Amino acid sequence: MANTTNNLKSLFHNFTSKKHYNKNLLQFSNLYFITFSIILCSLFYLFGLWTHHRPYAAPTATTTLSAATTTTTCFPPSTNTTTTITNTPSTLPIQLPTLHFEASHTLPDIPTTAEREYHAPPCDPSFSEHTPCEDPKRSLKFPRKRLMYRERHCPAPEENLRCRIPAPYGYRLPLRWPASRDSVWYANVPHKELTVEKKMQNWVHFDGDRFRFPGGGTMFPRGANAYIDEIGKLIKLRDGSIRTAIDTGCGVASFGAYFLSRDILTVSFAPRDTHEAQVQFALERGVPALIGVIASIRLPYPSRSFDIAHCSRCLIPWAQFDGIYLTEVDRVLRPGGYWILSGPPINYAKHWRGWERTRQSLKDEQDSIEEVAKSLCWKKFAERGDLAIWQKPTNHVHCKMQRKIFKNGKPFCQAQDPDAAWYTKLDTCLTPLPDVNDIKEVAGGKLPKWPQRLTSIPPRISSGSLEGITGEMFIENTQLWKKRVAYYKKLDHQLAERGRYRNVVDMNSYLGGFAAALIDDPVWVMNVVPVEAEINTLGAIFERGLIGTYQNWCEAMSTYPRTYDFIHGDSVFSLYQIRCNIEDILLEMDRILRPQGGVILRDDVDVLTKVKSFADAMQWDSRITDHEDGPYNRQKIFVAVKQYWTAPPQNQDHTQNTQ
Repeated sequence: MANTTNNLKSLFHNFTSKKHYNKNLLQFSNLYFITFSIILCSLFYLFGLWTHHRPYAAPTATTTLSAATTTTTCFPPSTNTTTTITNTPSTLPIQLPTLHFEASHTLPDIPTTAEREYHAPPCDPSFSEHTPCEDPKRSLKFPRKRLMYRERHCPAPEENLRCRIPAPYGYRLPLRWPASRDSVWYANVPHKELTVEKKMQNWVHFDGDRFRFPGGGTMFPRGANAYIDEIGKLIKLRDGSIRTAIDTGCGVASFGAYFLSRDILTVSFAPRDTHEAQVQFALERGVPALIGVIASIRLPYPSRSFDIAHCSRCLIPWAQFDGIYLTEVDRVLRPGGYWILSGPPINYAKHWRGWERTRQSLKDEQDSIEEVAKSLCWKKFAERGDLAIWQKPTNHVHCKMQRKIFKNGKPFCQAQDPDAAWYTKLDTCLTPLPDVNDIKEVAGGKLPKWPQRLTSIPPRISSGSLEGITGEMFIENTQLWKKRVAYYKKLDHQLAERGRYRNVVDMNSYLGGFAAALIDDPVWVMNVVPVEAEINTLGAIFERGLIGTYQNWCEAMSTYPRTYDFIHGDSVFSLYQIRCNIEDILLEMDRILRPQGGVILRDDVDVLTKVKSFADAMQWDSRITDHEDGPYNRQKIFVAVKQYWTAPPQNQDHTQNTQ
């Protein structure tokens, strides 16, 4: 046996060695090696087969107890936990354990709760013109001094209506622009008061099922178009140097309506119910307007916003209270901008009898206005007929020199953000313009003429005033929104249909890219910059030649129900979901959206899922679709249309009588 082993070792060594072998020996060695391998593998196979089929021993009592204890500890009891084997020859019956694949240790399930059902019932028809922050009944609780009671006074969150504002019975889609400028449906604004009160001034006429607007005004009975032509003889209106305007005490906004034909965007505002439904008429006509008043807080616009400020018999006491109201106009007026005044006291020598005032009182008022304008460093630009025009300086170099020499005039405001304008108190100090290096330089930067102004980098960005925003980012943002709006028009056929929408609001505008992408469509966009936004970009939006306002979306907007045909929002609910109730924001959107109006929101998919749940309860036809870059982006797009519904017919008279 030892010799055989030694021979095998020698054979294996010779086989594996690369030395001392020949061809015959290699063949012989291969044969022995293969034979040996076959025998060895066979032995191991037979041994494994014998081991696998060895009969089980019958379990002893101790084994059974141990198994039972283990089963009790590790596995839940089962009604069928064993399998009996009786067909194995020469063996006793045995029991095999059943395999369990459940988790050995588990926590109890969390009790399930019913899914929350959202409920948004219709409000009573008496609320068809409800304006939460300008409610006439609530306003009576506040001081009448300086018209403070007509400012924004919003309800507490727990006082918000949890219902949907109905449209009046018979409501119809507004006429398309420009036909809407001259006519609106009576059923949409069922108020005839102005047709009687302003009949001789050609504000509005009632004609069958609609109101007609001849374009007249208190100081322009021949029409706004002829009135604007007179202004155009004094300052250039058509060369693109003037793009944005603000009209204080706007009436039915005929001035703003006809300014649009000169490519000038006007924000018109007036308090609610000074003349019944005047701002509501403006909005139905398709003209930008807001409810507002100059009283004790700043207008909701940044400094240096408007190229023109206009007042046509707006009844604002400009010279009173140390000229505080005219000082606010100065804040929002661009360097080199114009203030236009018509009506009392201008041309008082001709009109004093009709105004039922003495010549002396009117002269004193005009002298006081002149003094306030002088204290603001304005110069009298022109006065002809019923028009007077002042111009703001392009910088404050001369103004500061005069202060040092003569020690008079309004003091400059110190350590005050000139762009802060959300419940910010008015002040009588003069808002300083940005410093300049040359007396001919325009403070804050000179703007290109329209339309180049739209796509040029705003001076607030190029100067670095908006921290974190560069010129390259602005250009990229402009191109991005062109792409996005093109995609939107594939999702919403009404947005793609030219003329279907007129009044549009962008709830979180950033740099105004959405509005800029719609510039060739017959729409106007109210660009909203939330007061909670990380960067205040509204000034840059105005520098582009667009219009907008500040807004806290936890509160209602200063506008009438059914103001907008289309609402857009980018990441609005991500911004506000921890600040206030999302349902309240959606109900406010429903209030300001016209029946059959459209909505597009872009936000995180989880946020939009919550939005859609409540939107369905508000009778919106909605869906969530993919981002324009594809399905793998967490940001999705919510598309909705508000269904058409109105108050019942039997309550129409009641609705009119309660407003």
